[in-house]
Amino acid sequence: MKPRIAKWLILLLIASVILSACGGAKQSGEKKSSGNTITLNGAGATFPLPVYTEWIQMYHAAHPNVSINYQGIGSGGGQKAMLDGTVDFAGSDSLLSKRQYQKMPDLQMLPVLAGAVVPIFNIPGVTKLVLDGPTLAGIYLGKINKWNDPAIAKLNPGVDLPDKTIIVAHRSDGSGTTEIFTAYLGAVSPEWKQNVGIGKAVEWPVDKTGQGVGGKGNPGVAQAVQSTPYSIGYVELSYAQANKIAFADMVNASGNKVTASTETMQDAMASFANAFTEKLTAEIVNAPGKNSWPIMGYTHLIIHMKENKDCAKTRALLDFIKWAVTSPEAAKKASDLGYAPLPQAIQQKVLAKLQQVECNRQKVMK
Repeated sequence: MKPRIAKWLILLLIASVILSACGGAKQSGEKKSSGNTITLNGAGATFPLPVYTEWIQMYHAAHPNVSINYQGIGSGGGQKAMLDGTVDFAGSDSLLSKRQYQKMPDLQMLPVLAGAVVPIFNIPGVTKLVLDGPTLAGIYLGKINKWNDPAIAKLNPGVDLPDKTIIVAHRSDGSGTTEIFTAYLGAVSPEWKQNVGIGKAVEWPVDKTGQGVGGKGNPGVAQAVQSTPYSIGYVELSYAQANKIAFADMVNASGNKVTASTETMQDAMASFANAFTEKLTAEIVNAPGKNSWPIMGYTHLIIHMKENKDCAKTRALLDFIKWAVTSPEAAKKASDLGYAPLPQAIQQKVLAKLQQVECNRQKVMK
């Protein structure tokens, strides 16, 4: 080989090595998901499961390279999965505890929509029912145990209520739906707040009287009510609507009879618009608004603010959340399914948090 040709070959080889090194250094700060497909795994609340299922399909249709899996295992299960590091995000209606934040300080709750919890009932021959807070608490305390009790009859003039024992269904698993429901009972009944309490799971007084029956998830409670005459339970509004289960109207804090709907939920959100904590949590039960539905709460997605290593996955997750919170298509789907989309002021609070999310110490959203 001629000396001049050999010299050029050596120079080209050196240049190739340098370029390869530079290219590798440029990509070393960001871990890439395998292949061209990004898969996000989430689990948690069953409360928003119907709308999450639709949202995921809609988002995937527009972003075919992003696959999102969400398993409805209850808020408690979702929180545990997030703390154990087995999911990329979690869904939760219930709030994280101080102990959970201490274990993983970078966790952030993001409200994505609000939903109503409704009392469902199965009373043969009765299609309409009205309840108020003290009466509903009395039923779950086991102190009102007949359908023709004077407290129920007073709220339902002209309705032929039977002289039958009330069978009371409740969740058997840890549930954000239960936390919302018991928060309402605690707000309207000092006895409930003091003796039973508020939480994802409680000791139900009706179990001690033999009137109680547990069901896992919204489907379990719904099945218990639908298959048991003279029973009552609680599920999310969207689940009751989708399965055509009768649910009661409520007398709210203003003394008005209201039906659970997107409009009555938005009225309740407006009543507590300035009640958010730094973690973007707010309780909205027993709202004082004239047309407020009284048993409701926000459902949240839980994400990491700083401990993100796969930047492609983090970017895809944030984009999905932004779309879910701000897209008119996502809002319409939520309303159609019986949820209340976030007002614009609350959307802005969520977007501000998303812009603070980091991956490898760099902000993800530009």
